[in-house]
Amino acid sequence: MSRLSRRTFLVSASAAAASATWLRPSLAAAATITPGDADVLLVIDVQNCFLPGGSLAVIDGDKIVPVINALATRFHNIVVTQDWHTPGHISFASAHPGAKPFDTAKLPYGDQVLWPDHCVQGTAGADLSPGLKLPTAELVIRKGYHPTVDSYSAFNEADGTATGLAGYLKERGIHRVFAVGVATDFCVGFSAIDARKAGFEAFVIDDACRGIDAEGSLAKAWTAMTAAEVQKIVSADIA
Repeated sequence: MSRLSRRTFLVSASAAAASATWLRPSLAAAATITPGDADVLLVIDVQNCFLPGGSLAVIDGDKIVPVINALATRFHNIVVTQDWHTPGHISFASAHPGAKPFDTAKLPYGDQVLWPDHCVQGTAGADLSPGLKLPTAELVIRKGYHPTVDSYSAFNEADGTATGLAGYLKERGIHRVFAVGVATDFCVGFSAIDARKAGFEAFVIDDACRGIDAEGSLAKAWTAMTAAEVQKIVSADIA
């Protein structure tokens, strides 16, 4: 979910509303986008643990499910990601004696936020939301399954190891990545930036995401995404 340290996991209702209008590039807003064979809808971590009632829930995360379902009918290509952690994963606070959730640990690949146990392989919390309707999804990327390395981006693990998604998309002639899911300022943001680094055009469909505005993380994430030329749009921009 995050490389950034935080002490609380609350989404500001006002931040969720503000994010829909904050820094929307004119290029993206200039014309309706019609998805084609060179476009992919990247559905990021819409899993039970990250939805209301889950162990690491994003407030109103369930509200994006019908928006994503509607978008899915407009895309020829859909790829889904899941956090897929081993029991006792290194990113869990419970794996570090004396640590509390949202503490930060120094690990070989850098600073790691220590999370509540979440998205453990084979558990109900790791399942995709039962409300998702993605019958044409062609690939599921499971990330964070190495016990000693976390993975936030759909494209790269925390130590920089590629997941293989970039190669998969390039082999299939994909040029544009449209990211949705949770959380805007963490997994979605990291994935969108890594998509740009891999040479794709990248869009974040803002009303199909929910963010965590912890210590200004949402604004910081959008600053980073804008610097990487990630374009912010809304679902109404998709034909």
